[in-house]
Amino acid sequence: MIELVSKDRCVGCGLCVKVCPTNVFAMEEKLAVIARQEDCQTCFMCEAYCPVDALYVAPQGDASVEVDEAELAASGLLGSWRTEIGWGPRAAGTMAERDTTPFFERFTAAHRGP
Repeated sequence: MIELVSKDRCVGCGLCVKVCPTNVFAMEEKLAVIARQEDCQTCFMCEAYCPVDALYVAPQGDASVEVDEAELAASGLLGSWRTEIGWGPRAAGTMAERDTTPFFERFTAAHRGP
């Protein structure tokens, strides 16, 4: 569930508002805010699209959890989904490359034949 929009990091681009399939966010004073947290589907789209890693979506989808922005930033979790899927500046390849390449290599080798 969406737990944090960092006021220090948010640049007011509005991408989270645009990509959220359940309209969780609103813009207030040129910054994104969580307006309807209970509608969050924990899809991580907002965190994936945030260009400044200002969002944190906790993996718990059924209940809100308390988070500390400083701890999230220090641990590298703030905005980490973007990196995990290969969209962030710290990404080492895409999730698809890391997760499916070995499968497809084995699949292709097994079906090449003699």
